[in-house]
Amino acid sequence: MNNWKIATIAAGVVLAASTAQAGPTLDKVKARGHVVCGASQGTVGFGAPDDKGYWTGLDVETCRAVAVAIFGDKDKVEFVPLSGQQRIPALQTGEIDILPRTLTWTLQRDANGINFATPNYYEFTGFMVAKSSGVTKVEEMTGASVCVQTGSTTEVVVNDVSSKLKLELKPVVFDNVAATRQAFFSGRCDALITDAAALASVRATQSDNPDDFVIFPATKYMDALAPAVRHGDDNWLDVVNWSIQALLNAELYGITQANIDEMMASEDPRVKRFLGVEPGNGKALGLDDKFAYNIVKQLGNYAEMFDRNLGEGSALKIDRGPNRLFSDGGLMFPLAFQ
Repeated sequence: MNNWKIATIAAGVVLAASTAQAGPTLDKVKARGHVVCGASQGTVGFGAPDDKGYWTGLDVETCRAVAVAIFGDKDKVEFVPLSGQQRIPALQTGEIDILPRTLTWTLQRDANGINFATPNYYEFTGFMVAKSSGVTKVEEMTGASVCVQTGSTTEVVVNDVSSKLKLELKPVVFDNVAATRQAFFSGRCDALITDAAALASVRATQSDNPDDFVIFPATKYMDALAPAVRHGDDNWLDVVNWSIQALLNAELYGITQANIDEMMASEDPRVKRFLGVEPGNGKALGLDDKFAYNIVKQLGNYAEMFDRNLGEGSALKIDRGPNRLFSDGGLMFPLAFQ
């Protein structure tokens, strides 16, 4: 290919980026003045209101990052608590703009009306049982009853595990989170199944004595938990994706809530593009060029967000494990801001 053709193609790429138009969802959100997010019905560490009614958690802050990207304000957001059965229909019908609520990325969900964004958490599905049962692994659960929430992938996991290992597990299905957990702690079921980190949250915040319960993997497989948006609006998917990517990139570049203003003077071209010192990225999304700066200024980077909600800075003390950056042996992979 000659130099003229290369230059023409490059110019076309730049022109396409500079003339990107906001999609209908972004226009609707801007006109409304806030983002509407699906939320859990109360899982400390991921999404729950505090004693003053202020929503906190990893999923909640993922949604707040999108609000910052659009409005420059983490509080321009509304949270709608949804059960496992309600969450996807609420997204598909337009009741909410984004679903950052412990949602497992699966083929059939992806192919039926929703798009998944960058995962904000990787986790395995776990069982929690009373320590007094003596059960410490799934192979020892023959005949056990399992409290499970309808509309979740854990229904499939219970059936798969039971069939594969010939355990004859007995699912006891409930239509909301609270009822499922209450049933387990009241002795209605032998085991409770959900994402392992959610089990750790439940054990720490809802049991009389957390040491009375043990958690172990239901399978050897890891799940990607990812915010979702409706099919049909690529621009909105991009906005959500790059809001999450801003958190990951900030950690990769060593940019924190405390040092971000100092980093504005960096001579590193990647950092300058990321912070909007060199313009273009925000405009390509229909956002302010400083959208990533604003996210980190108000929320910090992914490591900071993880630590205060789930890690050492929280009551849960969950090891970061696969949610480390790829450079630290994890699965979180920042994409290029350019």
